[in-house]
Amino acid sequence: MQTTVRLSSGKGHRDENFPVASLLIRKQYRPVILAFYRFARAADDVADDPGASPFEKLHILENMWRTLHGEADLSTEATALRRILADENLSPQHALQLLEAFRRDVTKRRYANWDELMDYCRYSAMPVGRFVLDVHREPRAVWPSSDALCAALQVINHLQDCGKDYRDIDRVYLPLDTLREEGLELTALGETRASPALKHVIAQLAGRAGKLLAESRAFSRQIVDTRLALEVSVIQRLAGDLVRRLLVRDPLSERMHHRPVETVWLALFATVECLAMRPRARRARLALAYQPHESAHDD
Repeated sequence: MQTTVRLSSGKGHRDENFPVASLLIRKQYRPVILAFYRFARAADDVADDPGASPFEKLHILENMWRTLHGEADLSTEATALRRILADENLSPQHALQLLEAFRRDVTKRRYANWDELMDYCRYSAMPVGRFVLDVHREPRAVWPSSDALCAALQVINHLQDCGKDYRDIDRVYLPLDTLREEGLELTALGETRASPALKHVIAQLAGRAGKLLAESRAFSRQIVDTRLALEVSVIQRLAGDLVRRLLVRDPLSERMHHRPVETVWLALFATVECLAMRPRARRARLALAYQPHESAHDD
């Protein structure tokens, strides 16, 4: 059985910008969410490895795809995920969509415009939220709010890491048309400090991420499981704070990530606010429950 140890970044779920299966999530759901995370982390590390050839990367990702489909046991992480999905009676569709995003990471290094970036998020980010919702047996009517939040998180990550992505793996997620409007070359991302023009681009894109967060603002109130609603509220609050930072700070030269104490305070405020809103949120959940199934964006 093939493993991805050689291409592993060593990064774990506690190293991510946003909570992954935190203690807010019910204990019974954490193993399957973490299996999904380990699968996604392994595939992401393969796609981002600076030393492996595109052929080798695509070969490993194909083996992960075949393993998820049950054709063979060619990937440790995919085999573990396939088995736990079967135990939980869950579909592999979301993991398979993630693999499409990682294949794109190998073959596509630039994004022409915002629409192209959002199409990438359809595979790289939205399946993650949908999977967590499926684990909790939440209604698919909640998917649009989840999609907006996950796309926002992806854009935030891209903006925070725009310099590192360009320098280390020659990948640019900032839409090229937005850079061209400011007369910028890609080499601007390799500087130690962002120019005023680049800071304007980053702020503009952060503003668009903020609009996605506005679309997802009701998400936690739509969720039936209270503990998942708390986790979503925390993520929403952390993301909103990062957007505010990106509007005024320079990710090439200034710290963007939250310090532990900042995370704790933001999480505390989000948790208290969410709990206070739960009684009133019941109406929103009941309204969603009576929406016809066809209204969900089941791609």
